[in-house]
Amino acid sequence: MRSSPRETPRDLSGSELAKRLKRFEYIIDHQTGSHIRLTTERNGEHHITIPAHDPLKVGTLSAILRDVAEHLGLSRDELIAELFQK
Repeated sequence: MRSSPRETPRDLSGSELAKRLKRFEYIIDHQTGSHIRLTTERNGEHHITIPAHDPLKVGTLSAILRDVAEHLGLSRDELIAELFQK
């Protein structure tokens, strides 16, 4: 059995994820209630909506990371390494 070399963080807030996505040129477009809308022009226009929850549910975070990775042409593990490298 093979486990993923990069684990999805378990204690990440939506606001912290939005900050980390800035390195991929995502900017906060607007916030409505408890949801943050981000946009990037990198590799074409792309929008994502992140719940401003603390912490994000693991499944929600995983879906967001999968969507961003696909748009950027990265694997999920490559994206996690870039976002959460220490």
